[in-house]
Amino acid sequence: MALTGRTALIAALGALLVGLVLPSWTGIGVVMLPLLAAIVADLVLAAPVRRLTLERSGDPSVRLGETVGVDLLVTNPSRRPLRARIRDAWYPSAWAPGTSLTASRHSVTVPAGERRRLTTRLAPTRRGDHHSGRVTIRSLGPLGLAGRQATLDAPWRVRALPPFASRKHLPSRLARLRELDGRTSVLTRGQGTEFDSLREYLPGDDVRSIDWRASARRSVVAVRTWRPERDRHVLIVLDTGRTSAGRVGDAPRLDAALDAALLLTALATKAGDRVDLLAHDRHRRTAVAGRSPSEVLPAFTDAMALLEPALIETDLRAMVSTALRMAPHRSLIVLLTGLDAHQIEDGLLPQLPLLTKRHEVVLASVADPRLDHLVNAPRTTVRDVYGAAAAEQTRADRRRTADLLTRRGITVLDAPPESIAPALADTYLTLKAAGRL
Repeated sequence: MALTGRTALIAALGALLVGLVLPSWTGIGVVMLPLLAAIVADLVLAAPVRRLTLERSGDPSVRLGETVGVDLLVTNPSRRPLRARIRDAWYPSAWAPGTSLTASRHSVTVPAGERRRLTTRLAPTRRGDHHSGRVTIRSLGPLGLAGRQATLDAPWRVRALPPFASRKHLPSRLARLRELDGRTSVLTRGQGTEFDSLREYLPGDDVRSIDWRASARRSVVAVRTWRPERDRHVLIVLDTGRTSAGRVGDAPRLDAALDAALLLTALATKAGDRVDLLAHDRHRRTAVAGRSPSEVLPAFTDAMALLEPALIETDLRAMVSTALRMAPHRSLIVLLTGLDAHQIEDGLLPQLPLLTKRHEVVLASVADPRLDHLVNAPRTTVRDVYGAAAAEQTRADRRRTADLLTRRGITVLDAPPESIAPALADTYLTLKAAGRL
């Protein structure tokens, strides 16, 4: 193994002293002196480490599950060539599972006065910010017998964004949106529709859409077609409290809620609506409002990357109050929260009149598919029976809570993680088609 830095110098001087002191008839001095001279020369000729300049570049963000390259630019200002082994350290969560330790290690030669670029590939395993560790550089001499070593700072941050797995559902929903947008005639009328055009009456058309004046001028029965209005306001409210921390499969409920929020945001933005975001538990965690259509989705994604479930009860009264301040005019308010009976009855129901008086409200909750599995599984043991009974009781409580909210004018969704995002997008399209926005 090559000696490094001060250790190599001390060892070389010590061994040189031993070689000079011992009698020459032993032969030790004759053997050691050339080796010691080579070690000292190697140490002296190694490029100095602390004079090196390190710079970072690369993508500052990456979607969870994807890889990103971070560049380290090494500049050698000395007059000696740098022959180095470099360890670019990052915290474990920045690496994909099973990544070899060699992924952070590089061998490089940098001529005097030049620079070289090294790339480290990262694949974060959790959302949020991932910071680089320190860079350890071992500068070796021409023979590789000795060298100098130092650890330098080269700070960098990579933000792991939500994966947006539901993006695959966007094309089909956009096709439905184009139908509602007037490219295909739609006979819907309500608070959120505007006049589009006239066409001839067909059997089955709503007689309330007949334009009698136009019919008299044309000598045919003409009906008005309507299309959903644009520039409506959508407020997405994420509950980041205790219920969002419950794991469904391999991920907390909050991750599925984030995915559903991103799909709805992308769809509503394409529909010409304004979308704002609020994340809340006992206090407001983040809020994104007033962004232009091109900025909405990147801003939401960036803000969501830092959200984590908090093991505290959500203050629904404060959450509703904050939502009403962000939505002073008629809006679609989407609550992504749980269906726990105690939390809904004590926290949300007293606030519902304030929400439903002016706004259209949708409550979306992530269901656990294991409940259906426990109910339908064979019951061969006492434990199976108790498990099925508990699962059925939980399902009944959620249905009862959903019915209670529905009777108060709330649209309720209770779907598993893989279905919550497309179900919420379909609900948005249904409400828009019915003119309820």
